[in-house]
Amino acid sequence: MSGIISQDKPVLVAFFTEWCSPCKMQAAILQELKKKIGEMAGVIKIDIDKNQAVAEQFVIRSVPTLLIFRNGEVKWKQSGIFQADELERLIIQNS
Repeated sequence: MSGIISQDKPVLVAFFTEWCSPCKMQAAILQELKKKIGEMAGVIKIDIDKNQAVAEQFVIRSVPTLLIFRNGEVKWKQSGIFQADELERLIIQNS
C-alpha cells in the first residue's frame, strides 16, 4: 500500500467491510466520485476484515472511514458517509 499512497497526487482510501450497510452506500458514492475526478486522484477501497494489519496501522475503529493521502502523508481522515461533492472538494483542497 505504501507505493500507492506515496503518489504525488491525492489518494482517497476507503476502509470498509462487506457486512456494513453504510459502506455499501459509500461505495456507490465513490464510484460517482471517480467518474467526476478521473485521474486527478486515486480511489481505493480496503476491506478491514481481510486487511486487519493495515486497519490497525491507520487506527481504523469504525467503518466506513476515509483517508486522503498525498506523498505518503495522511492529509484528512474521517469516519462516516460523505457525498461525492464534499469528497471532490477535499481532494482538490489536498492537491
